[in-house]
Amino acid sequence: MFDRQQMHKTILMSLVCLVVFSGCAGKKVETGEPVAKPAETTIGFKKVESPPWVTKGSGAFQDGGKKVFYGVGSASGIKNYSLLRSTADNRARNEVAKTFETYVASLMKDYAASTTAGDFSETSEEQHVEQAIKTVSSMTLSGVQIIDHWESPENQGLIFSLAMLDLNEFEQNLDKAKELNSKVKDYVRENAGKLHDELSKEVEKREEKAGQ
Repeated sequence: MFDRQQMHKTILMSLVCLVVFSGCAGKKVETGEPVAKPAETTIGFKKVESPPWVTKGSGAFQDGGKKVFYGVGSASGIKNYSLLRSTADNRARNEVAKTFETYVASLMKDYAASTTAGDFSETSEEQHVEQAIKTVSSMTLSGVQIIDHWESPENQGLIFSLAMLDLNEFEQNLDKAKELNSKVKDYVRENAGKLHDELSKEVEKREEKAGQ
């Protein structure tokens, strides 16, 4: 038979326990340990700027007192990463080659004007000098180095390569070129730096126009 008095005691104990637990839940528990903060969420993405050389492009530059030629190449849409990178590297080297060939051609044009009164094309020396310069250029371009890479975070699969050629290497290779006579070598040594300065100034003007 159910004891009514016992039922009252059970209900009373249940109410007491409920009050005690509720009070504990409402109090701040001091454990001496720092309370973990919720993780902060950043909405949106900060735009990552590309390095300056990506936008400057290829050409003759003054860099830390050195006279250099820079070439910028890029590649995209190639799933094989090694092939993607090597393609960008080769294109950067080709850009250096284009700039350097223009540079050498200008040197020879100036040399012709200074030594043959503009009639350089009709002399047998023309072919000799051109062939010799090609040989020196080939030797020099073999020293082109890839010095940097940049991968676009906004355009996955797009990579840029930066190639560099130091003008000193070209001048040093003149001594190794037996095909060049002493007059040509002397002229190149005396005017290589001057022509490079002119080309670098053209690059600066191009950058100024682009920034306007």
